[in-house]
Amino acid sequence: MMDAEFSDGAERPVNLGALDADDLGVISALVQDAVLPATEIKWLRRDRKLALLVNRFRWEDVDQAKSQRRPVERVQSLVVINDVNGVASQGVNPRDADVILSILSLDFDGVADGAGALTITLAGDGAIRANVDALDVTLRDVTRPYIAPSGNVPQHNL
Repeated sequence: MMDAEFSDGAERPVNLGALDADDLGVISALVQDAVLPATEIKWLRRDRKLALLVNRFRWEDVDQAKSQRRPVERVQSLVVINDVNGVASQGVNPRDADVILSILSLDFDGVADGAGALTITLAGDGAIRANVDALDVTLRDVTRPYIAPSGNVPQHNL
């Protein structure tokens, strides 16, 4: 059996799961620069899930868009963190519909049994921490891609 290649998924919706830190790194890269209103973050306490409906920049399509001289795209995606037993945030008011958040990274600090804290780092010094019994994260595109409103590839000044 051959390994999948990056181009194999170019025009298909993303539907990925992460059960360890390496898997989470892939999802983190794909949601970097995703934007969302604070109201699209839901902690479903009874279901032990933290869900975010994000407008994800399609990093996996940038090279192809450039080579075809077409606009870059975004897509609405659902990020779900499972087995959540607590959520805390800093610099985020979940009731403020006017605040647009931008995801920088997803990081996991865990122990051998898989329990730990998943941190969603946001631009502007905000963060959301989900305490989990085990790392279990999914990323699933839920709409068709659309032209990125800015028309630009996100840039980071380091």
